[in-house]
Amino acid sequence: ELYKKLRFIQNGAGAVPSPFDCFLAHRGLKTLHIRMEASARNAMAIALFLEHHDAVSKVLYPGLPSHPQHDLAKAQQHGFGAMITFYCIGGRHESALFLQNLKIFALAESLGAIESLAESPSLMTHASVPDEQRRLLGIDDSLVRLSVGIETCRDLINDLDHALNVVMKSVQELNGERKL
Repeated sequence: ELYKKLRFIQNGAGAVPSPFDCFLAHRGLKTLHIRMEASARNAMAIALFLEHHDAVSKVLYPGLPSHPQHDLAKAQQHGFGAMITFYCIGGRHESALFLQNLKIFALAESLGAIESLAESPSLMTHASVPDEQRRLLGIDDSLVRLSVGIETCRDLINDLDHALNVVMKSVQELNGERKL
């Protein structure tokens, strides 16, 4: 009876993976825990790095004691994941400049892969949302989201440091001409 119900839903919804898709999913599950541990370890190191960089005004990562729900995350989770949100100094121009100067982090709207990805919601996923509504949602023009992958952590930090230093230099050159 259950088979018939599932078969009907699969047939109607088209949710029938091929045998090869099933093989790939099964194969990927075998190493998921190792990949998650590696990306979470990288994310913690990157969050600590970002928290002390002059071109970053705020970092949101549940693994940091500065996160408002750090204690809750520590009590409920095994690890803190690989997603980091931070606020770049400046605004939309500086966020775009940051993204343009990344070499290892790929620009992507869909986050969550083994490679490191970056996005600015005000420039990408929420660009069509009116400014006032974005502000109400807490989506600032300086907000950047990172999905940290399993690459060598030092390479990732060097990539972020380079891009953030370009932002710092740009802000210093503006010398107060643009409101930050």
